[in-house]
Amino acid sequence: MEIKKSWYWVITFTLIYLLAFTIYYLSIKNYEFLLYIAVLVFFFFLILFTMNKTKFDLVVLWGLSIWGFLHMCGGGVIIHGDVLYNFIIIRLWEIGGDTILRFDKVVHAFGFGIATLVTYQLLKPHLKNKVSWKVIYFLLILMGMGLGALNEIIEFIAVVSVPDTNVGGYANSSLDLIFNGIGAIIAVIFIHLQRNYSKRVN
Repeated sequence: MEIKKSWYWVITFTLIYLLAFTIYYLSIKNYEFLLYIAVLVFFFFLILFTMNKTKFDLVVLWGLSIWGFLHMCGGGVIIHGDVLYNFIIIRLWEIGGDTILRFDKVVHAFGFGIATLVTYQLLKPHLKNKVSWKVIYFLLILMGMGLGALNEIIEFIAVVSVPDTNVGGYANSSLDLIFNGIGAIIAVIFIHLQRNYSKRVN
């Protein structure tokens, strides 16, 4: 496996925060987030050892790393006596006991926007010149939202496996899915603008 110089910073940043948060969550006995760290470590090595095939660009690599970092901060950093995930960035309205806009929802939109970019870069080499990009964009949104739904399943497993998790109820899960969709749509807009820019440059 050849590691390019451009990957060094993102790899170093990811390893440092994974180690730091592992030590921290062990010290406070937060087993829910130790499970999430195990998932992150799995995907870190999966991406690392398949990089020469997937050829993810730095936008995706940094996006994935920052997403993991935000998730770790969300469950461990305490602000005003509560975890960062519950921090209200701006109070717009209340839905089912949940407040818009919490830090948690921003992370969901960002994370599954990045996940949508991942699906695009995996599919891109297999797309023919004469494809319907409207259909591709629609499918990318569905794939990003599908990955978001998978995340909700993982959170449900955490709820039934580990006592006293910080995962919310029905309204929280529903809003998570909505913000996953918002992130996927923003990612598709980014892909469209990127494609148009590449056409003008080339």
